[in-house]
Amino acid sequence: MTVLVTGAAGFIGFHLCRALLAAGHSVVGLDALTNYYDPALKQTRLDLLMPMRGFSFGRVDLTDPAALGAFVAAAQAETVFHLAAQPGVRYSIEAPQSYIQSNVVGTANLLEALRQHPPEHLIFASTSSVYGGNSRLPYAETDRADSPLSLYAATKKSGEALVHSYSHLWSIPSTCLRFFTVYGPFGRPDMAPLKFARAIAAGEPIDVYGNGQMRRDFTYVEDLVAAMMAVMGKAPVMGQPLEGDSLSAVAPFRLLNIGGGRPVELMDFIASLERALGAKAVLNMLPMQPGDVVATEADARLLKALIGVLPSTSIDEGVAKFVEWYQQYAGKGS
Repeated sequence: MTVLVTGAAGFIGFHLCRALLAAGHSVVGLDALTNYYDPALKQTRLDLLMPMRGFSFGRVDLTDPAALGAFVAAAQAETVFHLAAQPGVRYSIEAPQSYIQSNVVGTANLLEALRQHPPEHLIFASTSSVYGGNSRLPYAETDRADSPLSLYAATKKSGEALVHSYSHLWSIPSTCLRFFTVYGPFGRPDMAPLKFARAIAAGEPIDVYGNGQMRRDFTYVEDLVAAMMAVMGKAPVMGQPLEGDSLSAVAPFRLLNIGGGRPVELMDFIASLERALGAKAVLNMLPMQPGDVVATEADARLLKALIGVLPSTSIDEGVAKFVEWYQQYAGKGS
C-alpha cells in the first residue's frame, strides 16, 4: 500500500520508512528538516532513504496548511503515520510556542487535510509523558492522563484529543501510540544515549538527573517499528473491543502503549553503555529536572492482545547495537 510518514527524516520516522520499504510498501515521506538539532543528521537519514525503491519525499512544514493540504491530496495514502513533532521535555520549557505550533496547530492542519482525503488508518505518535503525574505503575491506556508535567506532554495530549474528535466526526479509524523511551542507532543528539556515549568516549562527565534513581521502560527502535507495522492492519472498529481495551465508545479510536513493561534503572543503562564502549563514565549527579517523572512502565497487555508480541530486545543487546552505530558515525567526524 501507499503509506504517508510525517517526520520521515526523524529518528523513528527514518527507521519506520526503511522497514516499510523493505516490506514492499510505497512510502511518501514528509519533513520540514527543522534545526532543533543538527540538520546534518536528518540529511544523513534522508540520504539513505532517497535511493530506496518506492520512496518519495517532500519538504513540507505542518504549519503551512496550503502546502500540507496539497501534499496529502497528491499522496493518496491508505495509511498515515503522523510522527512529525517538536520533541523534548526540557526544551518545551524554553520554547513553548515551538511546541504549540508544531504539535497542536500542525496536527490540526494535518487532520483537516486528512478530512478531505481520509486514510484507512491514521496512526499518531504520542508519548508515555502524557501519563504525567499518574502515580500508578504500570501505566495502562485506560488510566486517566489529565495531569501532564511538561508542555511537551500537554501538546501531545492535545494531539490525542484532536485525533479523537476527527475520528468521531468523520469516522477516520485512528490509533494513538504512546511510545516509551525509544533508543537506538540514528537517535537524536539531545537524548541521553547519544549525549552519554559522546561524553563517556571523551572522558567527560555526564549529567545524571534524579541522582540516578530514575527508571525508564526503554524500547529499542527496531522493536518499536515492528510493533508499529503490526498495528497498521489493526485499525480500530467501533463495537469490537478486546479485553481491557481503550477503544472509544463513540469513535473508531484506540490508545495503545508501545513498550515492553520492563523498566530499567538509569544507572543500569549507563553501566550497559560503559560495557559497550569499554570506558567508565564520570558521573555528575543532579536532582530531578522540571517536567521529569521518576519512573515509567508500560502496561503492555493490550499491545500483546492486539499484535501477539512485545518489544523484547534486552538493554545490553540494544545498547551494543547503538554503540556499534555510534562508533561508525562518530568515526565519520559527525
